[in-house]
Amino acid sequence: MAVQARPIRMVASFMTVGVWTLASRILGFVREILIAAFIGAGPVAEAFFVAFSLPNMFRRFFAEGAFNTAFVPMFAKKVEADEAPLAFARQAFAGLATLLLMLTLIAQVAMPWLVLAMASGFVGDLRFDLATLMGRIAFPYILLISLAAALSGVLNSIGRFAAAAAAPVLLNVILIAALLAAEMGLGPEFPVPTGEDPTGLRHGTLLTLAVPLAGLAQLALVWWAAARAGFPVRLSLPRLSPDLKRLAIIAGPAMLAGGVVQINLLVGRQVASFFDGAIVWLSFADRLYQLPLGVIGIALGVVLLPELSRRLRAGEGDAAQASLSRAAELALALTLPAAVILVIVPLPVVSVLFERGAFTADDTANTALALAVYGLGLPAFVMQKVLQPVYFARADTVRPFRYALVAMVVNAVIAIGLGLTIGFIGAAIATTLAGWVMLGLLARGRRNFGPETQFDMRFRKRLWGMIAASVGLGAILWAVLLTLGPMFGLEGWRYLALGILLGTGLGGYLLLAQIFGALRISEHRGALRR
Repeated sequence: MAVQARPIRMVASFMTVGVWTLASRILGFVREILIAAFIGAGPVAEAFFVAFSLPNMFRRFFAEGAFNTAFVPMFAKKVEADEAPLAFARQAFAGLATLLLMLTLIAQVAMPWLVLAMASGFVGDLRFDLATLMGRIAFPYILLISLAAALSGVLNSIGRFAAAAAAPVLLNVILIAALLAAEMGLGPEFPVPTGEDPTGLRHGTLLTLAVPLAGLAQLALVWWAAARAGFPVRLSLPRLSPDLKRLAIIAGPAMLAGGVVQINLLVGRQVASFFDGAIVWLSFADRLYQLPLGVIGIALGVVLLPELSRRLRAGEGDAAQASLSRAAELALALTLPAAVILVIVPLPVVSVLFERGAFTADDTANTALALAVYGLGLPAFVMQKVLQPVYFARADTVRPFRYALVAMVVNAVIAIGLGLTIGFIGAAIATTLAGWVMLGLLARGRRNFGPETQFDMRFRKRLWGMIAASVGLGAILWAVLLTLGPMFGLEGWRYLALGILLGTGLGGYLLLAQIFGALRISEHRGALRR
């Protein structure tokens, strides 16, 4: 019973993270819908997406990637052994704050070169100057959100997931408010060359100014939650203690691995920057496939890392295997239908969500194409989040770095090669293929860890049922789309048509999943109620 109890509690924690992540992603959709309607895919939107991606890129590089990968297992161990966990958290917080403050100051000077590294296709037009100005204003977000991520690691390690998962909601609420304020004519506009009047300049201005404000709000929320949980972390002068040295040693390879992942993104944006509108198309497609990735993959990864760290350290191999297998089972049972939807019906989804105002039918078609390609890689992206904690829980950050290097080479060669022949979509194809390569390497590499890090027989049996149910879902979606096709051309009716399409498909999938034994809802009712 003890082996089963932990996975059930893990599912309950996953639901907590997943629900808040879902709320954040839905608000993120609202934000992107407003950007599409008010700004479209023009120079202001492209400049903002590049500027906003800069702090987010370094955030994943330093905080959520390298820092928390090393910090969470070490902090969880100190909590269980009662070895001054608060002192360690404060040391780590001070070290991270110092590093990020230096990075922020350097970035203010180097911003033109950072924009050049992100989107050299911007050189010589309005987008470059706008992205440089927006980048300087938005970049301090890295300091605020990375400190928030560090505090989130504290909360996650002690089983407090709600506040950390809810913090991104604040970002989207504040950015949506900025867009609506700009639509009402409030706020300033960035200066542009005489004669230039790009669409949505006021909206882009307020969006950029709102980014650091949102970071401050997120930091305040998780700091308050950590203090209430008994960990009032505060800034202090950094001190290179033995624990901090060990943290840096473990985080080093993870930081390099995170850098490799970000290089993959850089390559994609570089290719896209040479095609007008492509950065916006890929960003909107990314937003759509990030919904299931965030709700399923990232939520499971957040919960699974401290869970595996505790089980493996305690020598509870059966419990560790059960947790890993149930995480993978739940991940694929939810991800495979999402991938089928993105691949089979991307055009109706993108059209209903984004095609209005300044976002044209051509923008819809290009975004839908990218979305279908990303959909093919979605299972790989999600399963990476399930398998990476297997390595991180054992403080092995070297091998994921090596695997990421291989994936980086695959991504760069394919993105650049296809970009020269078939255009911007080559970047999406490269991302998907590199994702599958990374997953294959992670799956193969964990064989040396022992049976506790392998999937159990129940998972293997249910996998075939998931595949069968997903194939059935594809057939249902295709048939319903053929029937309702004319409704998608009617303004007002297309919303109802999309609801019927997705509702019928998901209902059919749940039925088929029960028939094929892929998903037993009754097994998770207790966790859902909790």
